[in-house]
Amino acid sequence: MTTANVHGSQSGSLHDTDVPRRVVWSWALWDWATQPFNSVITTFVFSVFITSSLFLPPEIAAKPDTDPGKIAGLADLSAGLGLAVGLAGVLIAVLAPVIGQRADVAGRRKLWLALMTGALALSMALLFFVTTEAQYFWLGAGLIAAGAVFSEIAAVNYNAMLLQVSTPKNIGRISGLGWGIGYLGGIVMLTLVIVAQKSEWFGIPQTDGLNIRLVAVFCAVWSIGFALPLFINVPEAPPALDRHRVSFWQSYVEIGRTVRKIWQESRPLFWFLVASAIYRDGLAGVFTFGAVIASVTFRFSFADVVLFGVAANVVAGITTILTGRLDDRIGPRRVILTALTVICAVAVVLFFVHDGQLVFWIFGLVLSAMVGPAQSASRSLLARITPVGREGEMFGVYATTGRAASFIAPLLWSAFIAWFGAQYWGILGIGLVVAVGLVMMLWVRPARDRTQQVKSTPGGE
Repeated sequence: MTTANVHGSQSGSLHDTDVPRRVVWSWALWDWATQPFNSVITTFVFSVFITSSLFLPPEIAAKPDTDPGKIAGLADLSAGLGLAVGLAGVLIAVLAPVIGQRADVAGRRKLWLALMTGALALSMALLFFVTTEAQYFWLGAGLIAAGAVFSEIAAVNYNAMLLQVSTPKNIGRISGLGWGIGYLGGIVMLTLVIVAQKSEWFGIPQTDGLNIRLVAVFCAVWSIGFALPLFINVPEAPPALDRHRVSFWQSYVEIGRTVRKIWQESRPLFWFLVASAIYRDGLAGVFTFGAVIASVTFRFSFADVVLFGVAANVVAGITTILTGRLDDRIGPRRVILTALTVICAVAVVLFFVHDGQLVFWIFGLVLSAMVGPAQSASRSLLARITPVGREGEMFGVYATTGRAASFIAPLLWSAFIAWFGAQYWGILGIGLVVAVGLVMMLWVRPARDRTQQVKSTPGGE
């Protein structure tokens, strides 16, 4: 590849020549670097660790698993973790667009990304001090919640850098590369954890949960190590020269004006933010409740659930990377619509044929193959239609709208199960959320995007 002017004429503008491979791969590696926080810390390992009986008072932990007091104690731990993560979500919704907006104006996306990545790694490293005593539960829950805040705010600036590392010809491919590598990175880390567990942790004492605590430290080191290439090889975006710096609180006023302007002048962008918030919540529900569906409805053993989880993420990673090319050829909107349509169809199949593990293996993997492409194409579409110089701000609003809608899928999941008395009805609840987002996306027809604008100019591709 030839070397391009990575900065462009304005913050986040598209290039008309290819970006060096080392810049592209350095950017994509950040997803690989930080994915273990999602897969290992918040999903499969550490969150399970701190909500186990190890963090109950000894006199309650010693009781049988069927004891009402122990059941209530474990429920309190899960509720406590949910409260901590829920409060983190509120903080993300409040801070993400402002920090993104201020990074745009000052030209400090990479600086904010570095600060948040370092804070994320520190929050994971500090989990080492969460020993198996009841009084340390809130330390663990608080650090996981803090990590969620740092991770989301970092992702706002990371996503905004997409246009700094892509061209009109390959923006979808680069978005898919980053998202797909992220899936694969999380699975590599999770596989290492499984291997260590099968090998009895290579002789590491398990007293006070030392084995799990060291996993958190390893995740922190992993994140710093693989994130470094981005900070070395990807240039900082220049400041938006046509915008003035304002105070922190005034930033909210500026964001309000931006949203109002989008409503007045770019209605498709406004409705995309709303539609994507809904279907992204449905996509999150697929992974949140997929393991539970496999375990209860399709009667998978724990080992089978873990094996399916690894397979599902590998499939998601590969398909996301491959469909990035389709994004560039047919457009991200078509990729999104196709993926959401397949997901809805599979949900209907799994609802009606809710018996037999082979059925779940086949259609569950098809489902997994569609989630990543929908997420990656959504990022690509937003990057294409966001006003120049407001990438960080818009991805902050994107994060905020996503958080605002994050209750819908869990609520319908629980409601359908409660109404009809069987878990497989929850599949329809999640499918309904995706279907509503799909219908809304049918009405989202963005005008000519920025990639087409660059292509139409002299020297564009």
